[in-house]
Amino acid sequence: MEFLCYHRDRSGSMPLRHALIEAHWTYMDGFAKELIARGPTFDAAGETCTGSVHIVDLPDTAAARAFAFDEPNYQAGVYRDVLLRRWRNTLGRTMWEFPGGREDGNRYLVIGLGEGEPVDLTPPTAPDGQDDLIAYGPLLADDGTTWVGTAALVRAPDAATAAAVLRTPDRYADIEVHNWPFGGRPTAI
Repeated sequence: MEFLCYHRDRSGSMPLRHALIEAHWTYMDGFAKELIARGPTFDAAGETCTGSVHIVDLPDTAAARAFAFDEPNYQAGVYRDVLLRRWRNTLGRTMWEFPGGREDGNRYLVIGLGEGEPVDLTPPTAPDGQDDLIAYGPLLADDGTTWVGTAALVRAPDAATAAAVLRTPDRYADIEVHNWPFGGRPTAI
């Protein structure tokens, strides 16, 4: 079962987040095979962390809750809340398999919190044929079938273009767009 876990930072938690970076990475190392995507989110200026997203494939809801709430930053109080939803990987790949690589272009997390009949269940196709979707799929209730929104990781020139990945914006109660880079331990060059 795939899950999207978005931990939202509480105000003023950057010093604690920095102090726990190794503990966080070590914790995530334990889920390396299960991770579909990961990385921090930042404010519009790209200077302050606003959260941390992890898309992960785990056996069940109990394992997903343990993943979210045993995480060292959560335990220490870095995060103010957690969005944890079932998710469906419509692209069938991980962020590491994204053909655009880790560095090229601006990256965003887009979360649309839906209401009513499901929309945007299938990934959009870019007009120029270029694949800018890193991850895409519906957010689902615990039953795995009830649609509650859509989430995507996307490469785009700006936040407005990223938000447009949700083709029916009027069907969402709220759409969040966050600056997002590929996460994980830095690699040696």
